Amino acid sequence: MLNQNTSSPDHIAAIDLGSNSFHMIIARQHEDGSISIVDKLREPVRLAAGLVGDGIITEEVYKKALECLERFGQRIRGWEPQSIRAVGTNALRRAANTSDFLLAAENALGHSIEIISGREEARLVYLGVVKTLDSNQDDRLVVDIGGSSTEIIRGEGIAPSQLESIQLGCVTATCRYFPDGKITAKAFRSAELMAISEVQSIRYAYKKANWNAVMGAAGTIKAADSAIRALGLSKKGITASALESLAETIIKAEHLEKLKLPSVNSDRISVFPGGIAVLSAIFKTFKIENMQVAEGGLREGVLFDLLGRIRHEDVRSNNVLTMANRYNVNLDRAENIYSTAGGLLKQLNETKALKKGQAWDILKWASQLIEAGLAIAHTQYHVHSTYIVENSDLFGFSRDEQKWLSILVRLHRKKINNDLLKEIPSTKRHFYRQLLFVLRLGVLLNRSHLDDGLPKFKFGMDDKEINFTCPGDWLNQQPLIKTDLEKEASYLKSIGYQLNLHTAE
Repeated sequence: MLNQNTSSPDHIAAIDLGSNSFHMIIARQHEDGSISIVDKLREPVRLAAGLVGDGIITEEVYKKALECLERFGQRIRGWEPQSIRAVGTNALRRAANTSDFLLAAENALGHSIEIISGREEARLVYLGVVKTLDSNQDDRLVVDIGGSSTEIIRGEGIAPSQLESIQLGCVTATCRYFPDGKITAKAFRSAELMAISEVQSIRYAYKKANWNAVMGAAGTIKAADSAIRALGLSKKGITASALESLAETIIKAEHLEKLKLPSVNSDRISVFPGGIAVLSAIFKTFKIENMQVAEGGLREGVLFDLLGRIRHEDVRSNNVLTMANRYNVNLDRAENIYSTAGGLLKQLNETKALKKGQAWDILKWASQLIEAGLAIAHTQYHVHSTYIVENSDLFGFSRDEQKWLSILVRLHRKKINNDLLKEIPSTKRHFYRQLLFVLRLGVLLNRSHLDDGLPKFKFGMDDKEINFTCPGDWLNQQPLIKTDLEKEASYLKSIGYQLNLHTAE
């Protein structure tokens, strides 16, 4: 009941900061609930190729990326934050200077950017594929070859059952095996063998799968299909024999400059040999005979996932609830904590400026997960809860969102480690402090079961002061809670906050 309702935006946008290209798609929502794509933008940034030495993004690629994001930002200027979702993938997962880049990138785009895990990327790819299919086969294999990672997913209907992300892609394979543009049969075979060795690590997990269809997503596979059709090698998707003939055509060119495939654009040609080597390895490892090209992929998955959040079908909430049930969390108690903490949060004027609904969602997730560690041990259970939250696959969350949620869980009781709070970016730290303070009070006030329930409290924050007001003589009638509040005052004082306890007449 505490969630703040928001109106549904007319247009939504999904932005993908891929390892090879940056993409943005914009869709319009219709009254009947359907959407239609109204605009697409793509720029080949080559982020993965720009990682050198110890993983630092080169100045040239850094600048190119920011210029691209500035152009994207012009297209969505003035939009409400909840109508946009931007994600970064494997190159940004690997980059050593990701934090610095993100600050500049978010400023250029005018919107926050999430770095998602490989398995979350795989989930979104699958969602984008199945949501754009006319039919819904019972079992399918989906492959997405990106710039520096490859996602391989098995799913039944709309739900993925196996998700894997492997550290290889068209950019990294091309840079490693065809660095000077020279193409030889030996280099191609070496690239293929490298990819096979990587894919073999997950082969057993998929060995017993009996999929009805194999779908391919993203640029490499779409370009392969286009080239195969243009060369007259197949009219029914990518076949094993057609792919082998395409590989021979690439090798015969001997150099990227001589590789002429009119159906493949020039910026894709520059990373095409590596991508085809990876695709060939996947065909051979899984004994694929035919692959159909999907219209949707990661960007469409981001779009549909965003749409789910707007329509209150957030996969994050479902996954948190699943985890809470897995660890036998007392959900009635969690709801009481959330209700009390939310009532305090609602009184803070600053929350009006926050992204609508965001504070309430995070607070509820934290309330549902703080006691997950009790399934391991009562002593230091909040430490166990933290480990569970930080290291589990919580689909829908970015890497940072999951980390910040784990910090709320870790600090919901006892001493407050200010160094942990400093791991949250300065632009978001005050917001998370607010959530932490009301969460701590929510836990404290619900420590004892009160037959009459809790009265209404007044709560406010001003700079370094926190004011908490109880009605009448209530606090004196609750000696345990009074003692806990006095102890809480000492915990807050240790990080520079003054907790003032008041009594209302």
